[in-house]
Amino acid sequence: MGATDEGQGAVRARRSVLYMPGANERALEKARALPADGLILDLEDAVAPDAKEAARERVAAAVASGAYGRREVTIRVNGPGTPWFADDLRAAAQAGPDAVVVPKVESAQTVREVERRLEEAGAPDHTAIWAMVETPRAMLDARAVAGASERLTVLVMGTNDLAKELHAAHVPGRAPLLTGLSLALLAAREAGKAILDGVFNDVRDLAGFEAECVQGQQFGFDGKTLIHPSQLEPCNRVFAPAEAEVARARKIIDAFEAAGREGRGVVTVDGRMVENLHVEEARRVLALAAAVAGAQE
Repeated sequence: MGATDEGQGAVRARRSVLYMPGANERALEKARALPADGLILDLEDAVAPDAKEAARERVAAAVASGAYGRREVTIRVNGPGTPWFADDLRAAAQAGPDAVVVPKVESAQTVREVERRLEEAGAPDHTAIWAMVETPRAMLDARAVAGASERLTVLVMGTNDLAKELHAAHVPGRAPLLTGLSLALLAAREAGKAILDGVFNDVRDLAGFEAECVQGQQFGFDGKTLIHPSQLEPCNRVFAPAEAEVARARKIIDAFEAAGREGRGVVTVDGRMVENLHVEEARRVLALAAAVAGAQE
């Protein structure tokens, strides 16, 4: 649980990050009131080729409006190699979102090229890069991608494309994808970056969706990307620390600090030994709980 913003030690709630079609003005307006931690205003898959330019202008205006409150607002551009990529990056840089989401990232070179283009176009320092990893090559080179730039702060799993490239079935438990998910998680954690799980396609199957949220949370993902507002409530609930978890975290920290004051080297809580690593995890849980509470204000 929880995303650590690299270089700052701060935890930001990224439990739920919802894709919103950039061509749909009504959807962009509706997103202002949705309880999502983050939004991806989409210029790629959700927009037909003949609507790309209008969607780009609409999304840039939406970001510049500042109407989304505390939500982390990002723009997903069309991928490298497409006719719209360069213009999308320029427009995104000038709009200054929290991040630019780049699909089909397969190498550190692509990350550095995106960074160069954003800086040349005048992107503010706060505009990060989120790299979508969604191919076999991306899984195998995820370590290089994650460490390619300080501006890159988040990896985003593209599980639909990964399944397609693997010729894999979409099945409960996602067994065909587990190797790729694990490789990307390892890369993100080594580099100190956040990582978001991929989407769940059947918006009617909320039980299946919640089960996949639980799996992603257990794996260590910071949150999940979503395709429909109905998925927000279970996702926010699963990826937030439970009350019992928060209470235990406080208990661990209190016991550890009391032992330090008393000069005791061994600490136990509820019969279990507590070490520094448990204290660090407890502090992360409390920081995430505070971030979640702030996101709900």
